[in-house]
Amino acid sequence: MLSKFEAHHRMIRQNRWYWYFYILCRLSLAFGFFAAGMVKIVGERFASGLSIVHPMGAYLEALHHTGYYYTFIGVAQILAAVLLIIPRTVTLGALVYLPIIVNIWILSFAVRFDGSYMTAPLMTFANIYILVWNYDRLKYILPLKIVPSYNLIQKPAKWNNRFPFLFFSGVALVFVIVVLRFALFHDIMPRNSVKDCRQQFIGKDNQKAGFEFCDCIHNQGGSLDHCLELLED
Repeated sequence: MLSKFEAHHRMIRQNRWYWYFYILCRLSLAFGFFAAGMVKIVGERFASGLSIVHPMGAYLEALHHTGYYYTFIGVAQILAAVLLIIPRTVTLGALVYLPIIVNIWILSFAVRFDGSYMTAPLMTFANIYILVWNYDRLKYILPLKIVPSYNLIQKPAKWNNRFPFLFFSGVALVFVIVVLRFALFHDIMPRNSVKDCRQQFIGKDNQKAGFEFCDCIHNQGGSLDHCLELLED
């Protein structure tokens, strides 16, 4: 199975369209972390428009007051972004990037934060694609028995221009699944403001309870679990 994967991997590395997608993933991820990292380095609170009593806002407010730890996160994000841009250090950049973006993904899901609820999982999948693309480098630090020699894949002299419809169909499917999960998985979302939060309850049977949920989140500073319990009661 490993040899078949490596043969398929070598074929992918010779296809121009896979390479275009690889470049897109690198640049997109680098831009995302560079922008977020600079906010932290200059000392501004990330998502400053979010209320400090909102579950995510409270977290970001506390994080903002951790001093040089907050700056350190920004530096780590900038470092990962720069490493992704430089061809020779892409693999290292993706490895630095992965734990940070997975943490953001889990955090966004835990507090149902609109800001990165969709983007964080998509960025994680893009980062994994970069790691798979660089499997020929990555395999030497993986616990694999079959590592015959140090043989990195070079840029092909002539690209294969066949468009991989199946692959990009899979990419589109993943995107749709993430969007649908955001839209349908949770009936109740805290949203980023009282107005947006109440909008999801207007005209429904639980409108009064929903407004109390929004007040609990945005005005009283209750935790997500606590406010959800009040809504269920």
